[in-house]
Amino acid sequence: MILFIDTAVRPNSRTRKIAQHLIDHIKGNDEVVTFKPNKDNMPELNYETLSMRGAACDKQDFSDPYFDLAKQFKSADTIVIAAPFWDLSFPASLKQYIENVTVSNLTFKYDETGHPVGLCNGKKLYYVCTAGGPVMFPEFGFGWVEGMAKGMFGIPEAVNITVEFMDVEGADEDAILAKCYEDIDKM
Repeated sequence: MILFIDTAVRPNSRTRKIAQHLIDHIKGNDEVVTFKPNKDNMPELNYETLSMRGAACDKQDFSDPYFDLAKQFKSADTIVIAAPFWDLSFPASLKQYIENVTVSNLTFKYDETGHPVGLCNGKKLYYVCTAGGPVMFPEFGFGWVEGMAKGMFGIPEAVNITVEFMDVEGADEDAILAKCYEDIDKM
């Protein structure tokens, strides 16, 4: 199963278009499940939810619907994230989503030395990003997501597909997108 985490909010999002092209290229016979994180479909992490989550993790009882997102994330073979570059990072909904799927004894556990060991089935994560200008600090976007994928979830490969300078004066958006699609088709 391919899990498509779509944090793009614009109806004609360039980030989503690139991600969809990628999915069409890699999907084969895999089922594609799309999740669009927003405040209405993800619980806020607050004292109550953290207390409930902590107690459930201790008991390893993940039957509460709260854990459905983490179970879905854990079961995905491939993950595609569409995350436009905003204010030197990705949309807050992606951070909230990752907070919700980072569940001890479900998507990761700690080994005897206290280091996280990933429990997810995923073999590859694709991070698709578009930016109007340069991505000056990639560690605030792909770097952070790659660290979570490899370091917390045990997903061995993270691929960065970032398209920059789309809004600079004189940029040919169609040509930039065509080149990106061509590069994806060569993968």
